[in-house]
Amino acid sequence: MGEPVIVLIEDELPIRRFLRATLHAQGYRLFEAPTGADGLVEAATRQPDVIIIDLGLPDMDGLEVIRRLREWASVPIIVLSARGQERDKVAALDAGADDYVSKPFAPGELLARIRVALRHAAGIARADEAVFSVGDLQVDLARRGVTLAGQEVHLTPIEYRLLTTLIRHAGKVLTHRQLLTEVWGPSHADQAHYLRVYMGQLRRKLEADPTRPRYLLTESGVGYRLVAE
Repeated sequence: MGEPVIVLIEDELPIRRFLRATLHAQGYRLFEAPTGADGLVEAATRQPDVIIIDLGLPDMDGLEVIRRLREWASVPIIVLSARGQERDKVAALDAGADDYVSKPFAPGELLARIRVALRHAAGIARADEAVFSVGDLQVDLARRGVTLAGQEVHLTPIEYRLLTTLIRHAGKVLTHRQLLTEVWGPSHADQAHYLRVYMGQLRRKLEADPTRPRYLLTESGVGYRLVAE
């Protein structure tokens, strides 16, 4: 397997230089694009394993670039942006981004998000595998069995559907709307209280301390993420 390929769509030269050094040091091949149009070309020609994109591009909004990419590409997209408001994160994730890192950012955090994206793209956390496991949590998807530290855990049908939806996207932030639509259907997309209730029930069953979850993480004001490692 060759070096993972990353396309960086970012107009700020200092950030491109910094990430160039950081990513090269970690063994990634990096191709850079200063505009959205250039980024679309790079994404089409380089066949990247991950795309990192800023939202504030000089020629078009990053959300539009994400939407265009999602017309033909399933590659993981990580947003790296100074727009840190909850509505910006939700808009980017709903447009098709897989993750969101706010500027200023810690290099270690971005590298960790890249590793998660690569594992997800490789299918390590896909729900068509026989067993998903992280820490003491194990889900046997073939027999619909859930264990925590070797002890069987009983889940209701909706709790199980919510958990397996998160497993299919392990490591990725899912917005409230995405989860509600997938688990309850489009007619429930705005009924966030459903999600809060069932996520609370899942945490009570799967977390040692539901108030400080280890597996089912909250992305404040945005949605939830199931850790992948």
